[in-house]
Formats: sequence, C-alpha cells, structure tokens
Amino acid sequence: MQFKNPEILYFLFALVLPILVHLFQLRRFKTHYFTNVRFLKTVSIASRKSATLKKWLLLACRLLLVTTLVIAFAQPYFVAKDAKNASNELYIILDNSFSMQAKGKHGPLLKRAVQELLENIPENTRFSLLTNTDTYWDTSIGSIKSSLQNLNYSALAFDLERQLTKIKLHKTPHNKDIVIITDALGLQNNALQNSNPEDALYFIIPEPEQKNNSAIDSVYIHKEVDRFYEINVSLSNYGTNTDPLAVAIYNQNQLLAKRQVRLDSNPKTVTFSIPKAAFHGYVSIQDSGLTYDNTYYFTISEPKKNNIIALGDPAKSNFLKRIYTPEEFVFQAIPLAALDYNLLQAQDVLILNELEDLPQALQTTLVSFVTKGGTLIFIPSDKSSVATNNLFLKNFGNLQFLKKETTEKKVTQIHFNHPLFKDVFQSKVKNFQYPSLKSSFVLSAAGTTALSNNDQSSFLTTITQKTAKVYVFAGALNPQNSNFQQSPLIVPTFYKMGISNSNQALKAFTVGATNQYTVTTTSAKDAVLTVKNKNEQSIPIQQIGSNKVQLFFTEYPQQAGNFDVLKQNKKIDALSFNYARSESDLSPNNANPLRDYKTSSTIEAIYDRLQSDRTDTQIWKWFVIFALLLLLCETAIIRFLK
Repeated sequence: MQFKNPEILYFLFALVLPILVHLFQLRRFKTHYFTNVRFLKTVSIASRKSATLKKWLLLACRLLLVTTLVIAFAQPYFVAKDAKNASNELYIILDNSFSMQAKGKHGPLLKRAVQELLENIPENTRFSLLTNTDTYWDTSIGSIKSSLQNLNYSALAFDLERQLTKIKLHKTPHNKDIVIITDALGLQNNALQNSNPEDALYFIIPEPEQKNNSAIDSVYIHKEVDRFYEINVSLSNYGTNTDPLAVAIYNQNQLLAKRQVRLDSNPKTVTFSIPKAAFHGYVSIQDSGLTYDNTYYFTISEPKKNNIIALGDPAKSNFLKRIYTPEEFVFQAIPLAALDYNLLQAQDVLILNELEDLPQALQTTLVSFVTKGGTLIFIPSDKSSVATNNLFLKNFGNLQFLKKETTEKKVTQIHFNHPLFKDVFQSKVKNFQYPSLKSSFVLSAAGTTALSNNDQSSFLTTITQKTAKVYVFAGALNPQNSNFQQSPLIVPTFYKMGISNSNQALKAFTVGATNQYTVTTTSAKDAVLTVKNKNEQSIPIQQIGSNKVQLFFTEYPQQAGNFDVLKQNKKIDALSFNYARSESDLSPNNANPLRDYKTSSTIEAIYDRLQSDRTDTQIWKWFVIFALLLLLCETAIIRFLK
C-alpha cells in the first residue's frame, strides 16, 4: 500500500492526546451522604469495574478514529499492476476495407465496430484514429463522431504494416497502446515487423457469420458479330452456396437483358449480346454476401476507325491489309519517297516496315508523334545496320540492338501477362505453332518483352512512354526471313497493337490503380478536361497533344461508377471505373501473425482491461467509512454502557 500524501501520517502523533485524556481524568467528584451504607462497598466495586471497561473501550475507539482519519487524509492506494504504462497514448487502427461489409451477429462488421467505439470510449479520452484512407491525430470521440458515423468503405486494401509505420513515425514521449480492429483478411506474416517492441498491441478480430460470396470479376468483349457485341461476364463463387444468381445488364440504367445463372463452375462465364453502339452502363448481380463486387461498370465508345499508315514497300505490307480491314481501320501503305509528312500527326498508329534508311526529318516527326500519344511499330530491315537502328531507338529510351545474328531462332514463349495478350487466350497455350526467324538482332533488356525466342532473347519488345508505346521487333517479317506471317499469332499481335491507342475497346479501369486514357480532342494549353459523375468530380493529370489529350489517373476517382469526360462542361467522352476484386474471397483469414498478441472479441473488453490494469486502486474512502463507524461506536458506548 502507498500514500499520495505521506506527510499527513505525521499527524498520527495526535494519538497521544486520547491517551493523556484517559490517564488524567480531571473529573470532580461530589460527596453524597447515605442514611444506610450497608451495601456501599459492593456497589463501589461494581461501579469501578464498569467504569474501567467503558474507559478502555472509549480509548480504543478514539485511537482508531484518529488513526483512520489520518490515514484517510493521506489517501492510501494499491499500485496498478501495469502502472508503468499508465501514461500510454491510445491509437486505434480501424480496417474499413470492403471485406468489412461482411455481416456478423450484429450486422456489418465495420458498422458494428464504429458503434462500439462510440459507446465505449469516454468523451474526454484523447486518442488517434487511423483508417485505410483517413487519419485523425490526438482527437476525441466527440470531435470525430460525425466522421465515424459517415465512414465509407475504402477501395484501398488494409495494410497493417503501413499503418504501424505511420504510428511509429508519429513522435511522442510516451509509449503507445495500439488497438487494431480488422478481419485479418490477407494479413501478411511480416505485417508486424515495423511495430515498436515497447508499444502494446491489442487485436479485435470480428468474424462474419457466413463467408459465402459471389462476385463479378470482369467483363470483356468476346467477339463482334455483325451489328452486335458478344459480352462475356466472368463470375466467381466463394463458399458453398450454389443457388441460382440473377445477372442483369444495363445501359444508361435501362435494362437490356437479365437471366438466372447457376454457379456450377468456378469461374462461370455468362454471355450477353448487345447492339454494336455506344454503351455506358453496368452488369449487376444480387447475392447475400459482399455488395461492393456485385456491380461492374464499363463503357464502349461509338465505333471509330483507327488511322494507320505503314511506311515502306507496299508489297511488304500486304499482310497488314488483311489484318487492318476497312470495317475497323483506315489503313494506308505508303512508300517513304511518296510520304506527305503532314499526314503523320493525324494517325493513331505508324508502322515502319523494313525501312533501310531513316531520314533525320522522319525521325524528328516520329519523336513528336510518339510524344503526343501515337503508337509506333518498328520492324527492322534485315539490311539495316545496328548503328542506324540504335541511333533511331535512342530517341525513345534505352532499348538497343546489341548485334546481328544469322542463326535461326524460334519464338517459343508468349508472355501472357503482357497487355498485348491480356484476354486474348482463354488458357496458356503450350502446343502453339510458333514462328521462326532466319536472321535477327539481339535486343537489350531495356524494354518489356511480349514474345521470346528459344534462347530467351526478345522477339517483340515494348518501350512504354508517358503517353504512348513503341513496339520493336527483333527482325524482318518478310517471308524470306520469317514465317511469322503464316503464324496464327500474327493476327492478335498486330490487331492489339493497332487498337492499343483506340478508345473503341471496352473501357473499365480500376479505382486506385495507375491508369491512362487518351481522349481524341483539341485543347488549349490552359484548358483542362474534367471527369465527373453525379457523386464525384476530379481533374486528372493530363498531357495535351495536337489532337489528343492523355489523361492519367492515380488517386481519383475514389468511387466506382460511370464517368463523363467534360470539356468546358460539354461531354466529349466517357469511361468507367471499378473496385479491385482483391477482397471478394472471405476465406483466407490469416490470424497466424497475431498468435503472440492479446486479442479480444469486443472494444469494451479491451478498454476495461486497460482501465483496470493501468488504474491505481484507491482505498481512502474505506478509511473514511471506518472512521464514521468508530464514531458511531463511541456514541453508543457513551450512551448505553453504564
């Protein structure tokens, strides 16, 4: 037991006073005369014994009364078992990612956690709150009550390591109590490596009642049939529920088609046919699981023909004519000698098809073309030199031709993750009829390889510019040097390169990812394009070209939906954004990294534990009660004991 005011204990010397009063009774006795003194001796002896007992009882009560009063004013207490951390600052990390939409016993996990915070944290408690998107340093529950009640789900996945790093960098002279509220979905084993060993970590892991969930993973154009698009919708099912699912497709909120689908395979593909026209809508499902992945927004622009020019011998470009058909492209094969340089800036794609010489004027024009967002495809001539090619490629990056080889090579590897081949193949093809090259150049490793040879050298490499792409082949593609023109691989390769700068493809970007999009329009240098829908408006980073504006998206927009691209408040284009489907599967809850930390089921339990472990036990009130009882005892002794 310890005392807050130990100096008060010196008043215990006051115990001498009752003793002195007891020893020196200054009471005067009166003389009484009795006519009969026969029983005087007996009465005198009895009275003396009773008086002596009464005096000793009164002395004991008074000594105890003074003692309890002195101790009460000294304020005794028992030290808390965790008193050293009593000055710790409180930090709360709240996971508001989409997986917290899952329903627990008392409703959605996030909403329940917010309600517990509001109910159990006292108004005067200072703490800091960190969510996936917002940070509130040194605040109180009253100050952020409205923000908590309106807290939205975040498209950012929960990153405990990043949150702990932010707290660690928040300098303070005190240690920290960190309460982490998360469902632990996708929690990494190294997530706690940035935590301070001196800080106390407490985890609350709310559990959903059921983990069944269905999600729309992606939507893409499967093929074009006459005047229709065949749209494939890819669905995933997590858990054990296989009940039929209603899938509907809307254009401008107008229902186009709806059907019941049984998820008997995973993933399940559903095909819809929609008119080959501008589309600005979404696909939706209804299930009992998470809601964020039940809608997939996408946009298809009005069909527009891409302008493509192939520079070189027109006879060598006949294979390109069969790929870039008049229905979808405006294709021209022009010899270099007959080229009108004014045509180049109006093109979407330029193909240098085996040019033996690259005039400086052409190089300057091509650099300007790529800078403004055009796509360039470079097919080297087997008669060109390494030095000439490198001098040209130096304008676009560090990719270089190292040497020329005459050893025959075969293309044996498709990099399926490359944007050229994304969604082209339903599965990774292994028995493909791969083409070969008789002579080729060895490319440096500066670009992104799309196709590789059997010796791991690059056959097709991409140089990514800020607003465009440059595709570089390792050798000539004429029939004398390669059988690539007879390979089934040539069509998807050149077709995807031809539409890589096109707005005609299905447009569905991911919220929070780095995205870029080209708008065909003329714009003054001080003018800006705005991306807007009824809920959100933002101005993306943009680079202005002669007839195009390149838009770059990173942090904004923050919500999924269909958006219009506005120029001076007039709609000129449209595009769509969706949330990443990284949290659709609720099963991989990873609580292994938390096994060495304190966990609890409720915020109330953790807060009560902190209060009881850190708060001293005050017992001075008990001594005040004892003093009152002793005072009552003394009064009773004086009154009733004769």
